[in-house]
Amino acid sequence: MSKNKIFLFLIALFVMIACSPARKAIRAPIREEGADYLFAKLKENELKFDWLSAKFSADYENKGKQNSFNGQIRIRRDSLIWISLTPMLGIEAVRIMISQDSIKYINRINDTYFVGDYEYVNRFLNTNIDFDILQAFLIGTDLQFYEDGKFRAGIDQGLYKLSTTERQKLRKFAKNNQESLKVYIQNIWLDPESFKILLTDVKELRRENIRLEASYKKFEKIGNQLFSREMEYTIRAENTIRVKADFSKISINIPQHFPFKIPDGYQPVQ
Repeated sequence: MSKNKIFLFLIALFVMIACSPARKAIRAPIREEGADYLFAKLKENELKFDWLSAKFSADYENKGKQNSFNGQIRIRRDSLIWISLTPMLGIEAVRIMISQDSIKYINRINDTYFVGDYEYVNRFLNTNIDFDILQAFLIGTDLQFYEDGKFRAGIDQGLYKLSTTERQKLRKFAKNNQESLKVYIQNIWLDPESFKILLTDVKELRRENIRLEASYKKFEKIGNQLFSREMEYTIRAENTIRVKADFSKISINIPQHFPFKIPDGYQPVQ
């Protein structure tokens, strides 16, 4: 076969692949129904629960320093997030309780505690999160209390992509005027078969140098639902903070306890 015939054959092969039924199938819903279709499929297939608990092992990286730890997480949907962190020695070091409007933690290493709001944590991490963003990123779901009518739909590297530069908190869920004025830029990449979120990022329009990212892999069935057992979270600001977590012993819709008591003699964090 001559070089010209080989070249023409490769071009024909490329065209056949590019126009394959799979590629046509992934493009069809975008052309016909757009972002509304993708959002409906996202909501239909995202994790549904009232209670969730799991164990995890995690690697933490910040300013070139790395640490590893184990932990437990318990969630009462849209209400409470409880996290216990245990170094490899097996003794609890930190316990965290997060609600819609407060954050508390106990540090057993230095006998201190903190009770406050999101302002302190956002200032410490140089972020701008609330309970809804935190919960969604932790478990790989969409934001529950934000507008979803201004997204554009597309295809990016074989994944469905939803993107917007105008996502705001629904007014009925905004606790103050400052919350209602925040505008977020967000991207969501969906698996074209399961419609599960594989990648997402969010940043505030006025603070584009600060971005939260998350990725979700290794989906397994919990009951009749898919849950990502491997998640990676990244905060990109003046320095980058990265946490990679592997989840195990996941259960949903089993009521949980959220024990949190500050021991006598512990000092408040100023």
